[in-house]
Order: sequence, then structure tokens, then C-alpha cells
Amino acid sequence: MANATDTAPIDLTGREKVFSAITRASGWLDALGFSWLVPILRMLAGDNPRVQLGELKRVLFIPLLGILAFLVAWGMLAPKVETSLGAVPGPVEVWEQAGTLWADHVREREKAVSFYERQDKRNEKLVAEGKEPQFRTYTGKPTYLDQIVTSLFTVGLGFVIGTLIAVPLGIASGLSKSFNGAINPLIQIFKPVSPLAWLPIVTMIISATYANPYDWMPKSLLISAVTVTLCSLWPTLINTALGVASVDKDLMNVGRVLQLPTSRTITQVVLPSALPLIFTGLRLSLGVGWMVLIAAEMLAQNPGLGKFVWDEFQNGSSQSLARIMVAVLTIGIIGFMLDRLMFALQRAFTFSANR
Repeated sequence: MANATDTAPIDLTGREKVFSAITRASGWLDALGFSWLVPILRMLAGDNPRVQLGELKRVLFIPLLGILAFLVAWGMLAPKVETSLGAVPGPVEVWEQAGTLWADHVREREKAVSFYERQDKRNEKLVAEGKEPQFRTYTGKPTYLDQIVTSLFTVGLGFVIGTLIAVPLGIASGLSKSFNGAINPLIQIFKPVSPLAWLPIVTMIISATYANPYDWMPKSLLISAVTVTLCSLWPTLINTALGVASVDKDLMNVGRVLQLPTSRTITQVVLPSALPLIFTGLRLSLGVGWMVLIAAEMLAQNPGLGKFVWDEFQNGSSQSLARIMVAVLTIGIIGFMLDRLMFALQRAFTFSANR
């Protein structure tokens, strides 16, 4: 009995540590879209199964039920709609095309591997004969996964450029009423402009100024990235200005009393207080940029998901509509993942998201 009494507090303390760790991890799991793991971990740690099953029902079973209902409705209604390319494909046909696109990617990679193996063998013979080896790059067609990577690179480039422009302008706008008054009309004029209107202007300017493009940065990609920048920087600019203008005046007064230089005031007082709203703007900008990118890639004919959709639409084969639906679902899933990633970064760098 004495041993049992002595070990009970140790077991309880250990259990509390487990629950504390789960609680700390719950915020990150929620930010990454894995909140349904929390009730499972709590049940495994010995928490009330009835309570945790109710929570699991809320965060996992009900969303899965909604997805299942959507798939059933899609499967039942799709065959009843006839288009010029045949009946609208259901979930099964779309899944089959997703598998086909993956198989095409694997075959293309195998071709690339075979190409480089043959090249290495030829170069070995050339070296043995005392000749200079010759190296060429495999120029096979980009696969679906390659186009996803291209789209991610393009939107990332446009987002980074937009952030580098929007955050400094937002800080200046939040700190200076005069600067805000000067820039606000421009924001209100350019914020609603469609990417379809920006694209011809961007195309002409980049074609005239970017005369010798790098291999890793073709003109079409840069055109898409700049179009993304012009359409997506506004949420970050507006939210940054609002966050900076909302900084506690007492904190600003402390900076003045300490006679901090402007640079230190911005980095040590303004930015930490404004970060939650800045990240809100960044999340909105990334979402807008990802939506704008598809239209920009279609018109600029830059390899990516937008061009993939356009090419399949132009192709007009019996599998084209199913492949377009694969792209639509891919765009949605990637957009969700990008938003979760930005939310996780917001939790990592802001205090308010961790409370």
C-alpha cells in the first residue's frame, strides 16, 4: 500500500505533463489543419472518451460527412449533364485521370533518367577517346507535377515582391497621416483592377525591359509573377497601415522618451505590435495571388496550372474535362495548404495568435 500511495502522485504528474504537451501542440495542429488529432491524442492519454468522441465528431466526422454528401451528389448529378465533350465526369473518372497524370509524370521521369544514363555512357566513350564530353539538358514536356511546382514558384515570387513593396509602404502610411493621405487615393483606384487589365500592360513593359531573360526566369513567368504582385499587394499594404496606426500611443511615447531612432522604433515597437494585422494581410494577399495566378498563366501562356487548364480546354478530348476538374481540386487544396502555412507562421511570430 505504501508503494502504491507513493507512486500515485508521480503517475498523476506524468499524466498532467502529457495533457499539457497536447494542449501546447493543439494550437499548432489547428493551424496546420490537423485539429482532429487532438481528441484522439487526449483519448490515448486517458481523457474522458465520451467528451473527446464528441469533439472528434465536431472536427472530423461532420466535415467528412459533408465531403461524402458532396461526392455522392456529384456522382449522381454529373452524368446527367451533357457537354460538347460528353457527360460531366464524376468523382471516379476524375480520380482515374489523377492517377493517369501521376503515371505520366513517372514515365517522363524515367525517360529523363534514361536520357542522362545514355549521355553519361556517350561521354565516357568520348573521354576514353580523348575528346571533350558533351552535356545536354533533357527537354521533355513538363508534367502535371512540374506545372504545379512552376505555379508555386510563380506565386511565391509575386508574393515576395508584393510583400517587399507593401510592408514598407504600409509602415510609412501608418506612421504618417500625410503619407497615408497621399497614397490612399492610389490604393482605392488600383485595388479593384482585374488581372486581365494589368496583364497587357505588364506584358508590354517586361517585353521592352527584360530583353535578355535568364533560363530559370523566362519572360512569361515574370509576367505572371508581376501580375500577381500588382493584384495581391493591397491587402498587405492596407492591413500593415492599419496595424501600425493602431499601435498603442503609450508605446510610441516611450520610444520618444527613450529617444530611439526611427529604425529601432519601427523594429522594436511598431512591428511587434502590428505583426498580427500584417500577417492577416499576408494571408489575404497570398490567397488573392493564388487566384490571380491561374488567369495570368492562362493568358501569359506561362507553364503552370493555368496553362494546363487552358491547354486541356483547347484539346477537347474526352478526358479533358476530368483533367480540368483535377486541376480545380488541386488549386483548391494547394490554396488551403498555403493559407494553413501562413497561419502557422503567424502563430510562430505573433503573440496574439498564441494566447
